[in-house]
Amino acid sequence: MQVVSSFVEQLPKAELHVHIEGTFEPELMFEIGSRNHVDLPYNSVAELRAAYNFRDLQEFLDIYYAGTSVLLHPQDFYDLTWAYCQRAAAQQVRHTEIFFDAQAHTERGVSFETALDGIDQALADARTKLGLSTKLIMCFLRHLPADSAQKTLESAARHRDRIVGVGLDSSEKGYPPHLFEDVFAQASQMGFATVAHAGEEGPPEYVWEALDKLKVSRIDHGNRAMEDDALVERLVADQMPLTVCPLSNLRLQGVTDMRAHPLRKMMQRGLKVTVNSDDPAYFGGYVNENYAAVQDALELTNDELVQLARNSFEASFISEDERAKHIAALSSYA
Repeated sequence: MQVVSSFVEQLPKAELHVHIEGTFEPELMFEIGSRNHVDLPYNSVAELRAAYNFRDLQEFLDIYYAGTSVLLHPQDFYDLTWAYCQRAAAQQVRHTEIFFDAQAHTERGVSFETALDGIDQALADARTKLGLSTKLIMCFLRHLPADSAQKTLESAARHRDRIVGVGLDSSEKGYPPHLFEDVFAQASQMGFATVAHAGEEGPPEYVWEALDKLKVSRIDHGNRAMEDDALVERLVADQMPLTVCPLSNLRLQGVTDMRAHPLRKMMQRGLKVTVNSDDPAYFGGYVNENYAAVQDALELTNDELVQLARNSFEASFISEDERAKHIAALSSYA
């Protein structure tokens, strides 16, 4: 387990890249599976954790989607989301923008509203009981056809008051962003913010497509943008936020040594990078553990850590007044 410094522990921060299904700790997974009479393909929590030795993104996704099979009722989604919110608040996350994969549930017969109602109620309780500011982003699964994304967007359109944006996630290789150009254009017209996973396993061209075809407001991951100097210059000029997930990159073999992680070079080039946990139950740590990992491996200074936290608020979808409040709190902490 990553040792977290007191500076990181108390640093006010936002988290902009976390999949709620990826916060599913094995203990809760078995508890919900038991009450719903759903058997998992593992005999114990220890056996499940032992399977978290991923060679690539697809191996992770196979286990990730198996875990969602126990989520059947609004209470299940509530319990999952509430558990994450408690952990986030304890780590001084002041604002979080959570992804959920609606199609991972509707494809197995669970209604859109069943998932949304449970997640949304937990987020509402987090705002009132924990003082945690929240927003919800619905992601399209890129390994499913674009017409499935279109149907999912139609469901989301009925809940614009509860969903702030749409994203694009799941298997990246072989599924370039341009496949979803039409549905993203429609989402933008409806008033949704847009983000997309690109440049995690996919090439720099996928980042270009996310920018030019999907017209996103943030790039999720984006590590491989560093392979293309012209792309880096574009991202810097646009101050396009990148939601980087260090422990995820390590667990999925994007980097084999945290000391080789590109985050510090990204900062030195002028990229607006943020630190996030991605799927923390699977990748060995929540947001503070991710800050600690790069702090230790890359020898980041306190000023650099504060800059990462400032970037997280600046890149969020909160109002200008809220952003100013959070940055003021961060400035007084620094």
